[in-house]
Amino acid sequence: MTTPGVNGAVREKPPVTERRLHPITPLRRAWAPIAVVIGWAVHDPDQAQRQLTRLTTTTLLIALAVLVPAAALYGFLTWWFTHFAVTESELRIRTGLLFRRTAHIRLERIQAVDVTQPLLARVAGVAKLKLDVIGTDKKDELAFLGEGEARALRAELLARAAGFAPETAHEVGEAPSRELLRVPPGVLAVSLVLTGATWGTLAAALVVPPVLWLATDSVWTVLATALPLLGAAGASSVGRFVGEYDWTVGESPDGLRIDHGLLDRTHETVPPGRVQTVRIVEPLLWRRRGWVRVELDVAGSSNSVLVPVAPREVAESVVARVLPGVTVPPLSALSRPQRRARWCVPVWWRGYGLAVTDAVFAARHGLLRRSLALVPHAKVQSVRLAQGPWERVWRVADVHVDTGANKTVTARLRDAQEAAELLRGQAERSRTGRRDARPDRWMA
Repeated sequence: MTTPGVNGAVREKPPVTERRLHPITPLRRAWAPIAVVIGWAVHDPDQAQRQLTRLTTTTLLIALAVLVPAAALYGFLTWWFTHFAVTESELRIRTGLLFRRTAHIRLERIQAVDVTQPLLARVAGVAKLKLDVIGTDKKDELAFLGEGEARALRAELLARAAGFAPETAHEVGEAPSRELLRVPPGVLAVSLVLTGATWGTLAAALVVPPVLWLATDSVWTVLATALPLLGAAGASSVGRFVGEYDWTVGESPDGLRIDHGLLDRTHETVPPGRVQTVRIVEPLLWRRRGWVRVELDVAGSSNSVLVPVAPREVAESVVARVLPGVTVPPLSALSRPQRRARWCVPVWWRGYGLAVTDAVFAARHGLLRRSLALVPHAKVQSVRLAQGPWERVWRVADVHVDTGANKTVTARLRDAQEAAELLRGQAERSRTGRRDARPDRWMA
């Protein structure tokens, strides 16, 4: 096929080469029929138990002789009928054994390409490629590819999205990265110990079950309560440690790269220009050490943590990388609500604060667990003023700022006249910010 080129010259389109996933993929997909049987057994355990009691040894062996080859055949066929190809304008993924599905992913709409390696995948030397695409909630993925092939394909997709020519995109390779931050495992462990949620869930898991045992004398009630509480305590401590282990943030032309994980290793990218909100969280027990946590709201992406724990100065330097030109307002620059606001929210009104700079709308809330939210003016989608009947009595109002990630940042209990002026001023700053914002492009 040919297309018109520069000065009327005719340029041939490069042939589209379809590729298959790694040959180990059928082993992953062969579990699907077995998972269906297990799901049926869990859904109806009584019926499953009755059927098992009727099975003889011969019948069980025949069933296994049929099920295992059928599962293997299913895994092989789904792998055989799955192809992907990178064209001049899109990533094309064809799947489906009986019902065919073809996904056409426009390269310019790709905003993040992450490489993840579960524990068994790391052992096998393969990786999973996940794609965040603008306008979709569900991630498309290619699982599994060889580790080297996954990294090469990721680099090629980012180069294509950045505007490199198809014939040179595969030669660009992975952009170099410069390390900005690495969280030591000891610091991460201490930060989790000093987190109130960890101790709160653990205390509930130790106190609530004995109380229920004394009140109900029912083992099942105790187990139904204790197991979820113990699971929550484990997820907030051990689970977070395993997931955030060896957290590394690096800077590259295609965005900030985040590598983390003890068992399942994840390589994520914070897309340039897609960050809607940055939150600097400071738990009570961290303040003595000067530690903070940095969280993100990214439009259309699941990325939510930028820095799990770091000194404030280091965290603010990383924030300056993800939000170029933004300086985090110091605590002294945050203005509190008027004293009459205490009649609307006793005690906790002291935790609210507001600062508006040339670059961001910054709102703080919380006394024990402080959280400072930064919204670049260019990312503000709408501004709202809300005032309840009791707030009207005390002449205060709330100003809500909505972002493109379907999140809202609120400046609570501002003076009513100040809130009205803030509403008008923020609308103008948002228009100016969007006009002057740099394009959201990879490697720009």
